[in-house]
Amino acid sequence: MYDPLTSTYSFACPKGPVANVPLSAFRFLERLPAAAHPALYRVLFECRCGREHVGLISHDDLDWAPLGTATSLTFRNVLTAHDDSLATELADVAASRIRAGEWPWSFYCCLEGRARPMTPSALAVIAPGESSFAVAVQCPVCSAVSVNLVSRQHVDLPFWNDRRIGVVEHVFRRDALRAIDEFRAELHSVRFDERRLDLQP
Repeated sequence: MYDPLTSTYSFACPKGPVANVPLSAFRFLERLPAAAHPALYRVLFECRCGREHVGLISHDDLDWAPLGTATSLTFRNVLTAHDDSLATELADVAASRIRAGEWPWSFYCCLEGRARPMTPSALAVIAPGESSFAVAVQCPVCSAVSVNLVSRQHVDLPFWNDRRIGVVEHVFRRDALRAIDEFRAELHSVRFDERRLDLQP
């Protein structure tokens, strides 16, 4: 489902071959109420065929696979002449960065007025702009929905956190994000304030 080497998710495309898309190609994410272990998410994504499709993704594939912990890929270790697990290597790198206080993804919570770590399952809407992306994120601590303006890399690549991001000084209702067109129109009517995204204590 997720390829840590290309940072893309695989979904079926009705028009042809499998679509490999980055997280920034997602437009709407919604947790389905029935499934619990693992949780299941409905995703509306922009396919490379030019259309939007719906796909399903598990919580593990959405949040943990981008850290490389679930991949079955191997690499040739030239020092030992053995094939080593890429998952072990990537998990070690992720763990060392998290221990150093660096999180794979982060956003600015408008209600709390501070930066917070998050996972992709906290995303509600991703709206592309001319040179950046507006992401609506539900805070895992206070459950408020805030909108940040970030780079494509901030969305797609774990541990790539923009030093400065745009923030809408408004807390959105979760149900207001269901209508993507209305959400995009509301984004154009508000002002983004720049915030420094710093998660270091």
